[in-house]
Amino acid sequence: MGLLLPLLFFYFGWFGKSWINNLTLAMVYVLLGLGLNIVVGLAGLLDLGFVAFYAVGAYFLALGAEYLGIGFWTALFLAPLLAALCGGLLGFPVLKMHGDYLAIVTLGFGEIIRLVLVNWISFTGGPNGASVPDPTIFNLEFVRRARGDAVAFHDFFGLPYSSDYRYLFVYLLLFVISMIALRFFTQLRVMPIGRSWEALREDEIACRSLGINHVTVKLSAFMLGAMIGGLAGVFFATAQGFISPQSFNFFESVLILSIVVLGGMGSSIGVIIAAFTLTLLPEFLREFAGYRVLIFGLLMILMMIWRPNGLLRPKRSVFRKSEVA
Repeated sequence: MGLLLPLLFFYFGWFGKSWINNLTLAMVYVLLGLGLNIVVGLAGLLDLGFVAFYAVGAYFLALGAEYLGIGFWTALFLAPLLAALCGGLLGFPVLKMHGDYLAIVTLGFGEIIRLVLVNWISFTGGPNGASVPDPTIFNLEFVRRARGDAVAFHDFFGLPYSSDYRYLFVYLLLFVISMIALRFFTQLRVMPIGRSWEALREDEIACRSLGINHVTVKLSAFMLGAMIGGLAGVFFATAQGFISPQSFNFFESVLILSIVVLGGMGSSIGVIIAAFTLTLLPEFLREFAGYRVLIFGLLMILMMIWRPNGLLRPKRSVFRKSEVA
């Protein structure tokens, strides 16, 4: 439904560029929520600097295109790997930290990345940001007139030119990858590594006494979560066409964490509902934009009172007696 409805609405002219962008942003936050859910929801590691991996993916595409000529598809594969490497570099020094101490260190890591992006003006563009090239598909460009040997997308299919094709393509590809990530997340929970994360979350001492390597378990959570965050960054940069350090501030980390908490720690479906709610709801309440943070805080308080475990608590798998016997 999420794939077909936007196509139908776009075909009949009910969806414009703004709504496609809103849906794309919502799907980006779905990816971010799934990534952070691995770290916080499954492994129980409070990460307040997750936005750093988001920024790594976005800036890898922008700077890679400017300095190395890297395109969208190359960045789509390499940016998650670079983000995973950064996740490992963050995870290794904090192996012995827990709770508030871990949160403070990860928060500092996120701020370090943001400050580097702001102050390294000669490389990143500083506060002025960096432009992002348009994506292509099979040498088809989403422009009015193609360059070189490339062909314009609308000319190839005999369609009238519209800049909306680019945004629709990004959304459809993002939707497919988000569904793959959702399936991947669901399978992780029942795999040995997922069980190890949950054991680590419940009791690290008991986890280590059972012979589970806590170093490998923690690093895998940080790296896999960071990988998905970097992937989301590539799509965000492509959809926006321009990025700046302001897009990766502390409030973004809070928003991503709130999506995980509101949706339910470890719940994939809950994360999707929370991501769409927190992303699309402000579009319907634009007249209250000045009270966004206040409404956001009240919503969190109400959720802690009404549903302290989030919108959807993840189901625990159990064995039937016949299976145990």
